[in-house]
Amino acid sequence: MNMIETHDLTKNYGDFQAVFKVNLHVPKGGVYGFVGPNGAGKSTTMKMLLGLTPPTEGTFSINGKTYPKARQEILRSTGSFIEAPAFYGNLTGEENLELIRRILKLPKSSVAEALELVGLAPFGKRLAKKYSLGMKQRLGLAGALLGRPPLLILDEPTNGLDPAGIHEVRELIRSLPKQLDCTVLVSSHLLSEIQLMADHIGILDRGKLLFEGTMEELKTYAASMGYPADNLEDTFLALVHQAEEGGRRK
Repeated sequence: MNMIETHDLTKNYGDFQAVFKVNLHVPKGGVYGFVGPNGAGKSTTMKMLLGLTPPTEGTFSINGKTYPKARQEILRSTGSFIEAPAFYGNLTGEENLELIRRILKLPKSSVAEALELVGLAPFGKRLAKKYSLGMKQRLGLAGALLGRPPLLILDEPTNGLDPAGIHEVRELIRSLPKQLDCTVLVSSHLLSEIQLMADHIGILDRGKLLFEGTMEELKTYAASMGYPADNLEDTFLALVHQAEEGGRRK
């Protein structure tokens, strides 16, 4: 069974179609990379999966539970990191997580566990305003990991990080399915970044899903279409370019 399945998921904002009939199949127990240019509809899709904005059309299920009937159950079993995480600067990292823990009614030990998982245990009592950007990103991930949820939805978690910070966060995400027996849906506008951590990928452009499958399946598909197959970043750009050309001709 897939952890996430969407059926013709669509979101309109007035006349603007942000997401159009997207059918995702996110397998359990791995990292699924959700890739597309900025503005492709990745964040909108993730917000629908979290119940932050309702679909205009279509349905989705998470871990066999269907939205909106099981909305509360879905939210309880999902950890998320959407856009830049916001924290109270005058509270410590530990205190910020404690606020979340109380809202979620989780065991007291979950804060220390989450800080340990993301490598922030030595800095838990430091004020959040004194955290570096990389530490803030990791604190955001710690918030998503509280209670060890079976599903993590992470929107551009390496945004704004230096190469060392990107490497740290990437390695952490890559390790999570084995460490926590969970599934990770992670978005990025860089296929080169996603290919270093994902088992499966979905490529989105202008709200439409252009490809879904493994990296090897993407290479095979690219070769069959006459696209560059040796460099996956070139494959990604060719797919997006072809889709945009097709859209302009219509």
